[in-house]
Amino acid sequence: MKQDSPSAQKIVPVLVPLPAAKPYSYSVPDGMDVKAGSIVRVPLGPREVAGIVTEGATDSVDAKKLRPISELFDCPPVDNGMMRFMRWAADYTISPPGMVARMILRVPAAFDPEPPVPGLRFSGQQPERMTGARSRVLELAGDGLAWTRTGLAHAAGVSATVIDGLSAQGVFEEVMIPARPVVAPPDPDYAPAELSGDQADAARQLVDAVASRGFSVSLLDGVTGSGKTEVYFEAVATAIEQGKQVLILLPEIALTQQFLERFHDRFGSKPAEWHSDLAPKTRERVWRQVMEGQVRVVAGARSALFLPFQDLGLIIVDEEHDPAYKQEDRVFYNARDMAVVRGHIGGFPVILASATPSVESQVNALQGRYTRIRLTGRYAEAAMPDLKAIDMRRSPPRPGGFLSPALVEAMNQTLQRKEQSLLFLNRRGYAPLTLCRVCGHRFQCPCCSSWLVEHRFRGQLVCHQCGHHEPRPEACPSCGTLDHLVACGPGVERIAEEVEKTFPDARIIVLSSDLMGVKRLRLELDAIARGEADIVIGTQLVAKGHNFPNMTLVGVVDADLGLANGDPRAAERTFQLLSQVTGRAGRTGKKSVGLLQTYQPDHPVMRAIVSGDAEAFYTREIEERERSGLPPYGRLGALIISAGTRAEAENHARALRRAAPHSSEINVLGPAEAPLALIRGRHRFRLLIHGTRKADIQNFIRAILSAGPKERGSVRVQIDIDPQSFL
Repeated sequence: MKQDSPSAQKIVPVLVPLPAAKPYSYSVPDGMDVKAGSIVRVPLGPREVAGIVTEGATDSVDAKKLRPISELFDCPPVDNGMMRFMRWAADYTISPPGMVARMILRVPAAFDPEPPVPGLRFSGQQPERMTGARSRVLELAGDGLAWTRTGLAHAAGVSATVIDGLSAQGVFEEVMIPARPVVAPPDPDYAPAELSGDQADAARQLVDAVASRGFSVSLLDGVTGSGKTEVYFEAVATAIEQGKQVLILLPEIALTQQFLERFHDRFGSKPAEWHSDLAPKTRERVWRQVMEGQVRVVAGARSALFLPFQDLGLIIVDEEHDPAYKQEDRVFYNARDMAVVRGHIGGFPVILASATPSVESQVNALQGRYTRIRLTGRYAEAAMPDLKAIDMRRSPPRPGGFLSPALVEAMNQTLQRKEQSLLFLNRRGYAPLTLCRVCGHRFQCPCCSSWLVEHRFRGQLVCHQCGHHEPRPEACPSCGTLDHLVACGPGVERIAEEVEKTFPDARIIVLSSDLMGVKRLRLELDAIARGEADIVIGTQLVAKGHNFPNMTLVGVVDADLGLANGDPRAAERTFQLLSQVTGRAGRTGKKSVGLLQTYQPDHPVMRAIVSGDAEAFYTREIEERERSGLPPYGRLGALIISAGTRAEAENHARALRRAAPHSSEINVLGPAEAPLALIRGRHRFRLLIHGTRKADIQNFIRAILSAGPKERGSVRVQIDIDPQSFL
């Protein structure tokens, strides 16, 4: 900030939510008191936008030539820790600082205080005539506390006209009530869980980490069903007792009623939610009350990391291995890694929890950067499921089917015991490909290089990349032949069709993200937990921490699916996903079985899952990463170049490759056409930057972008530091 003399007008830099390389300078009107972190409204071209006042140099321009700040919003400033985190995130991800600020300034309607609501308070005057209804109202309101009109009527069990009648007689006086909290404050002593010996030891270590009031990272590594949630709830209780705010990050689909109810059972109230399905008004209230410190605990998806907490004292990343923590839009970041940085900057502990930790977290624990806390057994000594591989070469399904006889027989026995089965297939829709038997025509998205997936429940062919959809035709659009379109391969809808034919009397639920929103999903999950379904068929969303008490059989329809690509993390992700899915069985102590249909029973991933020897799998995977110089033993960055034509994209990518400086620590691979070469009508090429662990990937990429051609026309360049996807 700049101020030449006591009488000179102040100039401040303001980050606006645009992809600008640096803040813009604005003058501060007389009488306006702004500082770093203040949220202001500023003119930008013909419009006005919200921005954050930051620190640093400003333009050497006379303040009188600058446009003034229009308004200082009536809200607390973004705290220093969040400002430092915002700058760090922008620098690490090579993103314009304004785009990181944009993630904080998501809800402009929350920048002004919530208006108070009209209320009523007992004036002391008695009504002319007393009735039973009026008596109940006065019994509640007689203590002099303020009530809303509808709230008092509901609590007293009367109609609103009874309240209006009393008001007309002067029994109530009108007052303004401050906006109510979006959630009640949690009580750390409400209902402490009874923890087993191992759980109590783990909880004690986490509580000590929070009590130390310093930065640390703990890896809570516990098998499925070991009670990790109850254990880290004790750390949450300690942070609340310290007066700190807590953030619990969850993969978005895991924000289920089940987790919220477990939190309520422990603390007497639910946490504030933060995810994409929230109503706009609720988002505004949560954002504002987080900033004011009223909300003590937030359970949210990855974007909750950029909420402006007033006094954050603990972050928990549940299912820390989950790919959903990686954002690949505008600002590319991994919320798990950013949570660790946020804790380091703020000087408070971070807890990473998973039954199948990421290789990166495993290595950090082995090397002493993280404290590993293990839970090796299930709660109440429940047994892990008995896992077996079904060799599909020896036990093939019947013609036209996808379930092996062994799996069908296991499902039949489970039904007879009145227990539940889960069939897992990580493929939405009915079939991934539709073609014509006569001419071989394949249905492809007109905007993407991907096949259209048939969704028979909706009668549509859908692109899972851009959302394009069209009705499934009766005739081939290429040759015109009727009734010769054939669905190739299974999706969950096709498995459901096979199950319905095999078990016509069974109650079947299909869980897939394209079939339901969050509210519908919560209802379905609750129904399953109550035993109102016999067979559940689902995609990966069923793998995310749900507790189904009566589920004793899990069948993986295609265990090889995740291994059939060149992703260096394919083995790790397949191991994690299949381990999580099979972990849904037998969580309450009943004998349970997990069956994996595979054509590769001798693959290391299959052997590790069936044997239960996770350590051997991780040891092998870590050795392979170290040998290849892949993360965490090396560094990766990606440049994704897209354009309206293939030639534009390829030429720009090749020019950037030529602009790469020489380095003994960094190699540039490509450009290569992306596996998904066309998305939403844009052609895509990729450059992969591979460096040693100590290599400065960020400055190397900055040098490429500085020396190479600038974005022109339809060309766009996206930067992905630590890429998780290679599509």
